[in-house]
Amino acid sequence: MIGISIIAIYGLIIIVATLFLIFSPQFGKSATKEKKIEYAKSGNYENGKFINQNPTTMDLQYWELIKKMIKDSPNRKPNENIIVEKINLKAIENHNTGVTKLTWFGHSTFLLEMGGKKILIDPMLGKSPSPHSLIGPKRYSKEVPIEIEKLPAIEAVILSHDHYDHLDYESIQKLKGKVGHYFTPLGVGNHLVEWGIAEEKISELYWWESIEFDSIKLVCTPARHFSGRGIFDRSTTLWCSWVIAGKKDNIFFSGDSGYDTHFMDIGEKYGPFDISLMECGQYNEDWKLLHMMPEEAVLASIDLKSKLILPIHWGAFTLAFHDWNDPIERITKKAHELNMPVTTPKIGEPVILGKTTFPSEKWWTIYVSKNE
Repeated sequence: MIGISIIAIYGLIIIVATLFLIFSPQFGKSATKEKKIEYAKSGNYENGKFINQNPTTMDLQYWELIKKMIKDSPNRKPNENIIVEKINLKAIENHNTGVTKLTWFGHSTFLLEMGGKKILIDPMLGKSPSPHSLIGPKRYSKEVPIEIEKLPAIEAVILSHDHYDHLDYESIQKLKGKVGHYFTPLGVGNHLVEWGIAEEKISELYWWESIEFDSIKLVCTPARHFSGRGIFDRSTTLWCSWVIAGKKDNIFFSGDSGYDTHFMDIGEKYGPFDISLMECGQYNEDWKLLHMMPEEAVLASIDLKSKLILPIHWGAFTLAFHDWNDPIERITKKAHELNMPVTTPKIGEPVILGKTTFPSEKWWTIYVSKNE
């Protein structure tokens, strides 16, 4: 009877998991046959999957990963809730349209105010980067700088790829009535349409394609990564970085990417950049071709001809085995060694371009375990 009960429990778990995978909207929707034919014309789409410019593999050492999971570091997350700086709605509404302002929400999410437009970049504002908030790692801060419900109208959302820590179903649902337009790499728009976004509000771009958004030029540029939200849809949508060029300020957003020659190519074609928003966290030797090491992020910024680095992809979730503060410590150290200016705003603290000084406080040190 015990054996039968165990088998029944496992069977029930499998059934529930299968039904969740089939019917849960979080997983989005795959492309139609017609769209796949169009994707094949892009030049880096083979056998139903997008590929990187150079061969890119994930060399997982499973026994080492298991040991790291068992021997958990006390510093893989902050020692207490991170206090964020709250954004005042009136400050957004009364923002000087001639000034470019970036506000970091932790991880890779930004509110960009530029050329009179309010733009959200990779708006993951949920509690956990996973198919459901009850599973997966939890956000370090109990709050975000401003809740979606309090945001004013957002002229645009820019997405880099469809991983859960960059494309959040619940955030998109809450934003749906506020957003004027969505800019995505190829294939990501299929998820948005499945979630109720009108097709005419979505612009999908391939690498090196550009589009004018009023006074702002957006360029979908390469990245070295992959995509996927389910078990069987790896790399079926495109991933990218973005060039965001206004009348005065030129911004680079890395999305997720391993280090490669595309940074130099982007720098040659669209640099120099006033600021580069560069991923520096959630790295591991096993997937070093898919996520940069912090030191590589500095080298990439130099390749881009960037005047300033703002480190991203850290400060919100634990998605790798390094200490949570390692990325910011390593990237700032390397930046100082190479005389590359770096800004380290608190979550919710604005960075205003055109100034001669930028936030540089080591605010994270108070949240590091004393056992370090």
